[in-house]
Amino acid sequence: MSSQIGLIGVGLMGENLVLNMEDKGFTVSIFDVSTEKVEKLASGRGQGKKIQACYKVQELIDSLVLPRKVMLMVPAGRAVDEIIEVLMPLLAVGDIIMDGGNSHFSDTTRRTKMLESKGLLYVGVGVSGGEEGALLGPSIMPGGSIAAWDSVRPIFEAIAAKVDGGVPCCDWIGQEGAGHFVKMVHNGIEYGDMQLIGEVYDIMRRLLGMTADQMHRVFAGWNEGELNSYLIEITRDILAVKEDDGSPLLDKILDKAGQKGTGKWTVVTALELGAPLTLITESVFARVLSSMKDERVLASRVLTGPSPRFAGNREAFAHSLGKALYTAKVISYTQGYQLMRAAAMEYGWQLNYGGIALIWRGGCIIRSAFLGKIKDAFDSDPELENLLLAPFFGEAIARSQQALREVLCEAVKNGIPTPAMSAALAYYDGYRCASLPANLLQAQRDFFGAHQYERVDQPRGTYFHSDWSGRGGGTASTVYSA
Repeated sequence: MSSQIGLIGVGLMGENLVLNMEDKGFTVSIFDVSTEKVEKLASGRGQGKKIQACYKVQELIDSLVLPRKVMLMVPAGRAVDEIIEVLMPLLAVGDIIMDGGNSHFSDTTRRTKMLESKGLLYVGVGVSGGEEGALLGPSIMPGGSIAAWDSVRPIFEAIAAKVDGGVPCCDWIGQEGAGHFVKMVHNGIEYGDMQLIGEVYDIMRRLLGMTADQMHRVFAGWNEGELNSYLIEITRDILAVKEDDGSPLLDKILDKAGQKGTGKWTVVTALELGAPLTLITESVFARVLSSMKDERVLASRVLTGPSPRFAGNREAFAHSLGKALYTAKVISYTQGYQLMRAAAMEYGWQLNYGGIALIWRGGCIIRSAFLGKIKDAFDSDPELENLLLAPFFGEAIARSQQALREVLCEAVKNGIPTPAMSAALAYYDGYRCASLPANLLQAQRDFFGAHQYERVDQPRGTYFHSDWSGRGGGTASTVYSA
């Protein structure tokens, strides 16, 4: 029995992808450094299915039809490089290696170039949807060697989530590390979405005094409207889960968030590319602050601040919370798309921004109701610089921004931290402002470092230096812009 694809690494995600592929009619060969995992899948969930258990890499390679297609589902980093080193001498020209883990896009670019130089093809595959998505249909973001696309496309499109009557949430992203880059941005937006929802939840329980059941009903209502999304849906369900004594399970969970690093990668990359990813950055730092649990408990005993107390109409304010969340969510996606645009310019990638929105409509963690509107925006203007400049989103923010302002005013007055929502509004107000105080900043830089400045009454690109103190000279430093 020959297999159409081999998969190395049958942990939870790998195992579910194998079962997904087999369910769609493909014969799959599997290998893992842990023979126990291979045996468990072959004799358990994979028993009686078109799955070939292999206990040596050579055995897996020999079982594959040409061109050989090997997918890696192993931890990002050194493990991927080590397996590639093992595979290279066993493969022939035109064979394909695919990395379905959360690899850094720069590693994927490096590996693509290296393997193409040896006649092999490489695909960095962003896969989103968690264990359920892997089994039932994830969002798939492939990039790398375009020559591999025709061979791997039937498999990826078959196993991907489907929307609109069968359209697969999968499309070719671009060359080199583009696929993993877009997956990284997806994860950054995911960080932002989760933090925004957390801030709204915190306001509900601490300021409005709402119970888990009351919050459950609010989130259920939101999921029926413009906020419809996977994360709103699961938050609704989380709020409904009870312990045996009837108390909410959520109340028993320690407020100390973990992270695997893709959010941090997104923020670091934004800094390197000069993209204003403020909301997602605050979301990453919020997780860092949450991890300082013992220190925060100590600080809570010695630092003072207002005690939350709300005197207004709770029902009306809860409605405003939904509008505020929608506004901030749009800005989170806006910043993510700005980062992708900056990367495309820096690396020479041809990204299909509307197509990316379609890929995210199903299977992935950030799927939400307005992704179709993002597709429409880029269909109308492929060169769109900012989502807020698209009529739909500009008008939506115009309608809902006041709610965000009101919510933030109440949160600040009552001492409830809202780093992501605050960053959303600050970005919006900064972006719509024709004149920012950066003129003073430039004067300061020229004063102490002779870094020069441009003038509003002179052509752009012409730089000036002033002797501000009367003690400086006429020599200026170099001009640098991030």
